[in-house]
Amino acid sequence: MNELELKYGCNPNQKPARIFMKDGSDLPVKVLSGRPGYINFLDALNSWQLVRELKEATGLPCAASFKHVSPAGAATGRPLTDVEKKIYFVPKNAELSPIACAYIRARGSDRMSSYGDWAALSDTCDAATASYVKNEVSDGIIAPGYTDEALEILRAKKNGGYNVVQIDPSYVCAEKETKDVFGITFEQGHNFYKIDDGQLENIVTANKDLPEQARIDLKVALITLKYTQSNSVCFVKDGQAIGIGAGQQSRIHCTRLAGQKADNWLLRQHPKVMGLKFVKGIHRPDRDNAIDVYMSADYDDVLREGEWQKWFREKPEVLTDEEKKAWISTQDGLTCGSDAFFPFGDNIERARRSGVKYVAEPGGSIRDDNVIETADKYDMVMVFTGMRLFHH
Repeated sequence: MNELELKYGCNPNQKPARIFMKDGSDLPVKVLSGRPGYINFLDALNSWQLVRELKEATGLPCAASFKHVSPAGAATGRPLTDVEKKIYFVPKNAELSPIACAYIRARGSDRMSSYGDWAALSDTCDAATASYVKNEVSDGIIAPGYTDEALEILRAKKNGGYNVVQIDPSYVCAEKETKDVFGITFEQGHNFYKIDDGQLENIVTANKDLPEQARIDLKVALITLKYTQSNSVCFVKDGQAIGIGAGQQSRIHCTRLAGQKADNWLLRQHPKVMGLKFVKGIHRPDRDNAIDVYMSADYDDVLREGEWQKWFREKPEVLTDEEKKAWISTQDGLTCGSDAFFPFGDNIERARRSGVKYVAEPGGSIRDDNVIETADKYDMVMVFTGMRLFHH
């Protein structure tokens, strides 16, 4: 089959809509359940490329959680700690495969943004992964394969309407790609640029100590950025993207957005947040929203009298700004990647406040000296990759 009709395009008024192979060959994807739409397939195909390249670069099973053609999270399949199981609401005794751990971590990077996500797996989807996906609000999933048990679980989701897509892992796209905008056709070479240790050799700071985990994290950041709408900045910790600032017109706004999301992920582990006692039967989205608001400057929206009782069994104490700053100040060893050069040192200043120690960016700004000087001030390690990673 070389063509698949879609319900509609980006919006319901944009009809007809389809995906097809211009050369007449068969599509490399099969729909095993549901009826994916135009944006679903944009998410599916971008997220598949991301997880495939992440696995090639790290040697680990990888997963991503996509929304509106950018990742909300991406992660390697490192085993979950007890703390991670708690903040991702996973039973302590749950038997989890590496690919299940990868998706749980990717989904847990930014649970608010991952609401209604598209999931992508580098490896075959097993029952452990499907069982976790089953309980999340998600639009669909793409993987190179599914076990029979996993497929049965996923086909039962949304009364059979959950989108399940299988992709041929051996598929390689054409060297040139085209798209039409306002009736005009654009053509460019596909971005086959490979991200590996070769991009991490040009260390421009005085501190040149780049440990193995930092190398893995920088590759996670750069590959995530390769499939994130530009401008974009990504913060990573222990093989997991924990803050992604996507689609901003200003580089510093990318960094601030990514930093704020990373801070939220770090604050999820604060004792006051982990100690929140929710009312029985609270839905996952309501619980996630309550946590997000509790950690924000708008905490009174869930703590005022008559309101907190809807969410909590006991009224929580306020998590003060001083407590937040103190908690985040204890963090260190995070990595930060940027899809284009940092024009000023203010980006480094903001990244450092979230515990960033290692940075990768293309370099090439007329103010590179200022950026390097700022990184040296904090004994950070910064790599110039020499390659921009814009994605539109």
